[in-house]
Amino acid sequence: MGNWFQNNIVTTGRLPLFCYFVTLIVAFIATRINVRLIRAKVGWFRNVNVGEMHIHHVVFGVVLMLIGGVTGLIVNGAGQVGQVGQVVAACVFGVGSALVLDEFALILHLHDVYWEEEGRTSVDAVFIAVAVTGLLLIGLRPLTWDYGTPVNPAALIVANLALAVITLLKGKIWTGMAGLFLPLLLVVGAVRLARPGSPWARWFFRGGRSPRKLATAVHREERWRRPVIRAKIAFQEFLSGRHDLPSSRRGRRHT
Repeated sequence: MGNWFQNNIVTTGRLPLFCYFVTLIVAFIATRINVRLIRAKVGWFRNVNVGEMHIHHVVFGVVLMLIGGVTGLIVNGAGQVGQVGQVVAACVFGVGSALVLDEFALILHLHDVYWEEEGRTSVDAVFIAVAVTGLLLIGLRPLTWDYGTPVNPAALIVANLALAVITLLKGKIWTGMAGLFLPLLLVVGAVRLARPGSPWARWFFRGGRSPRKLATAVHREERWRRPVIRAKIAFQEFLSGRHDLPSSRRGRRHT
């Protein structure tokens, strides 16, 4: 194990990324444990308030990300001191990222939806960040152009981005993100039928444009995707708590 870590993490220069990966996961789990204890009113666990104003932990996350990011830019990577500085900066940035992503839904909706259904978006954001960092850690790189083909690398990058956009518009978020590292997934995601609630379906299926494709998409959603979503939600609630408050976003209008 020690040889693997030395050869695949330290020697390849991925130690800061590894530290970011670990601190992101640990800080997210610690944050969720803390907020669940606050919600259950256990012991001395309480929200941070200044007068009547509640300070969300995304504020501390932004500060830590700034400190970690700027420190990572100014420390010199050469020598032991520089390497230690990069590792420390990566750890600080990882903790800050966890705090920010844990309240990603609040940033997205500009409203406190932490324990509401929309709050699951925060957990999804953390899962995506962990997955992408894990792929980078094992050596994969997004938009790689070394395919051993005579095709212009720039053309391949543009094609990958176009396929990624189509895949994401079809509502296949995980396929689109993973496809940036494994382009074959983008081809599959771009060709397959869009999810019924996706922008692609609203533009090309609804309103009588393609009722048969819409019906097929709905059938596939109910038969194949819903069970997967229920399993994902069960795992999310086991890890992060139940998002069971009624939505305060319904009926609200943006002004």
